[in-house]
Amino acid sequence: MEAAQLFTLGLAIILFLAVFRRRIMHGRAMAKPALIEISDSAAARTAMIDHADAFSNRPLTLFPVALVTGQRRRRGDSISSAQYGPLWRALRCNLTSEALHPSRFDQLAPLQRESIAALVASLSATVAGSNGDVVVRDSVHAAVFGLVARLCFGDLVGDARQLLAMRRVMQEFVRAIGEANVFARSWLTKLVYWRRWRRFLGYRGQQAAFFLPLVSERERRRRSGCCNDGGIRPYVDTLIDLRVPDDDDNDKDDMVSLLSEFLGASTESAVSCIEWALAHLVTQQEIQKKLRREITGAHGEGVVSEERLRSLPYLHAVVLESLRLHPPVPFLMRDVHTEGVAVGMDTVPVGGTRVHFLIRDMARDRKDWTDPDEFQPERFLAGGEAEGVGAVPGPKEIRMMPFGAGRRYCPGAGMGMMHVKCFLAALVREFEWADGGGDVDFTELDGFFKVMKTPLRAHVKRST
Repeated sequence: MEAAQLFTLGLAIILFLAVFRRRIMHGRAMAKPALIEISDSAAARTAMIDHADAFSNRPLTLFPVALVTGQRRRRGDSISSAQYGPLWRALRCNLTSEALHPSRFDQLAPLQRESIAALVASLSATVAGSNGDVVVRDSVHAAVFGLVARLCFGDLVGDARQLLAMRRVMQEFVRAIGEANVFARSWLTKLVYWRRWRRFLGYRGQQAAFFLPLVSERERRRRSGCCNDGGIRPYVDTLIDLRVPDDDDNDKDDMVSLLSEFLGASTESAVSCIEWALAHLVTQQEIQKKLRREITGAHGEGVVSEERLRSLPYLHAVVLESLRLHPPVPFLMRDVHTEGVAVGMDTVPVGGTRVHFLIRDMARDRKDWTDPDEFQPERFLAGGEAEGVGAVPGPKEIRMMPFGAGRRYCPGAGMGMMHVKCFLAALVREFEWADGGGDVDFTELDGFFKVMKTPLRAHVKRST
C-alpha cells in the first residue's frame, strides 16, 4: 500500500474514532451535573459550616486530568482528593499532629535561619551584578523550597544540585498542571499536542525517580540509626510509619502523591503570597516604611520566632491583606451529592453537582469590604473593618478564605503564614524595595496557583 493510501486510511480511522468518541462524550455530558459558582460570603458560610457533611468532599481529580489512571488510580490519592472518611482522617491527622503541629514552629528556627541567610546572600549577589534590579521570584522560590524540602525529607536533601533538580521538576509540574486544561477537552487534543502530553505524563515518573530513592534511603538510615535532623521529624518519616485503613498493598503511588502535595502546596502558596506582598510594598512606599519600622524597632536582626511574630500586628495585617487580594488558588471545589441542599440561590439536583467557591471574588465583594480592590493593611488592625478576621474563618462568618473553610480547610495554613511572615520580615528588614524601572504589573496568571503573570522586577538596595 502506498504512502498516500496509508495516510488516507489513517485519517479515516481518526475521523471515525473522533465521531464515535464525540457521541460517547455527548451521552456522558447529558448526565453530567451542572456547575454552581458561589461568590457570596453568606452562601459560602451556609454551605461550609451549616451543611458541612454535604460539602466535605473534593473532586477525586483536582487537576484537569488524572495523574494516575487505571487500576493504580485509587480514591485516596492525596489528602486533597481523598473522600471524607477514615482514609482522609488518617492522612490529615498524621500531617497535622506531626509535620504541621504548632508545637514544632519554634524548633524550625535553625532551618529558617539557614534559608533566610541563603535568600539574603542570593539577592545581595544578584543586586551587586545587576545595578540593583532583580526579579525576585526565583530567589524566593529557591529559599522556600529548600526549607520545605528539609521539612519533608530531613537531612537527605543537603546536596545543592539534587535540590535544584528536584525544585525544577516540581516547578515544571506545577506550571504544566496550570496549562493542562487543553488536555481535558478530548482525546484529540492529546493527539494534536502529543509532545506536550507525553512530557506532562512524564512528570509523575520524574517525581517518583526523585522521591522513592529518598524514601528507601530514609528507611535504611532509620534502621541503622544514623539520621541527623536536629530533633525535627521529617514528613517522610510519618508516612513510612503510617498505617491507614484499607491500605495494605504498599503501593508507592500514594507516597509520591503525598510528598508532591506537601512540597508543591507548601512552597507555591508561600512564594505567591510573598511576591504579591512585595509588589504592593514596592508601589506603596509608606506601607513599606511603616512595616520596616515595626520589624527593626522590635527585633533588630535574626529570624523572627513564632512567638515574636505575634507581637508584629502590622506584619500580620500586610500578609492578610495580600492573601485577601491574591488568594493562592482562584477557587475551591466541592462535589456535592446530597439532593435538595441549598447552594446560594440554587439547590443540589438529582445526581449531585460540583460547586466552585470563588474565593477571590468573595474577598473583593463591595458589600463586605470598603474599597475592596485597594491594598489597605490597616483594615485588619484594631478598630479596622476586618479586625478579628483571619486567614481561616471561624464558624460565625466567612469574609475571606484564602486557605479554605470548614472541615477541608488547608491544614498548612498556620505554618504557611509563619513562613511568609519570617521571609517577608527578613526581606523588608534587609532591603529597601522600589520600582524596577517600570510600572508593576498586577495581572494575575490563572494557573493552578494564582501568581503574578509578569514576575516582580524591583530595584533593591541594602537597608540602612
